[in-house]
Amino acid sequence: MTTTGETLRDRLAEDELLVCPGVHDPLTAAVADSVGFDAIYMTGYGTSLSKVGYPDAGFITMPEMIENASTIQERIGVPLIADADNGYGNATNVVRTVREYIKAGVGAIHIEDQTFPKRCGHTKGRQVVPKAEAVGKIEAAADVRDERDDSFVVIARSDARGTGGGSLAEAIDRVNAYLDAGADVGFVEGPTDPAELQRVGREVDGPVLYNFVGDLGTSPYVAMEDLDAWGFDLVLFPILSTLSTIASVHADMQAFADDPGAAMRGVDDAFDAQSLGSLHDFSGFPEVVEWEEQYLPAEDREKYEGSLGDELGEE
Repeated sequence: MTTTGETLRDRLAEDELLVCPGVHDPLTAAVADSVGFDAIYMTGYGTSLSKVGYPDAGFITMPEMIENASTIQERIGVPLIADADNGYGNATNVVRTVREYIKAGVGAIHIEDQTFPKRCGHTKGRQVVPKAEAVGKIEAAADVRDERDDSFVVIARSDARGTGGGSLAEAIDRVNAYLDAGADVGFVEGPTDPAELQRVGREVDGPVLYNFVGDLGTSPYVAMEDLDAWGFDLVLFPILSTLSTIASVHADMQAFADDPGAAMRGVDDAFDAQSLGSLHDFSGFPEVVEWEEQYLPAEDREKYEGSLGDELGEE
């Protein structure tokens, strides 16, 4: 059976930019998967905010991130690229982190060189560990990959550009060192303008990723064809589902506060206008009915006779 890592590596080998929408839970991942993408990204910021209610400032733990990644990957049919923050400790902690993400079945993770507690890569106050320490963490990640699943993709990120006095040159130098240490893809966080992006694409010696955050951070809006021309292989839109969810729910809640019935009708109509089918269809109830028909005794089907509700896929 082909692993998610193998599928992702095959896609990255193609001469076309891989564009990945960001999701924060299995629900938003299922929506993205229904639209159709070659890979999907699990945001750390959105995971922290949706799962534990705190911002991306080191409050969420490795097991919580692993659980979210595992359930997302189970729900979708394409590889998941997951945020692994700073590996949740030093190089020895990275060993367990990578082992756990491989067990979760995801296609890739990215590990950054921030100190602990880490914070969103587009907020002030970030700091990075010494280069040698960060290289050791990437070496540990690469060794676990080679031992446990050599198709697993390790993405190495540097936040050096955004630290006090940090420079783009230092971030590029670090990412190249991480690639030399065994990383599969390089990730310079926080280029501030198209000229810096062009330099990253030119000077990073390996496959390279762009984190498209937009107005939330320092990354500029650029066209996909420009990123492709500048040498980028992969682009993440990490906060897409989180911003979309907050904005949509806030608007609906405001309407609900004014007129609950009318707001509910508006939400129903908006949902029905999509191509997802009913909520029951989208959530997978028809498949549950198929499982019942295949595996449960025939008498268990009697519960449907005379009962009220949607058909749930039965004949």
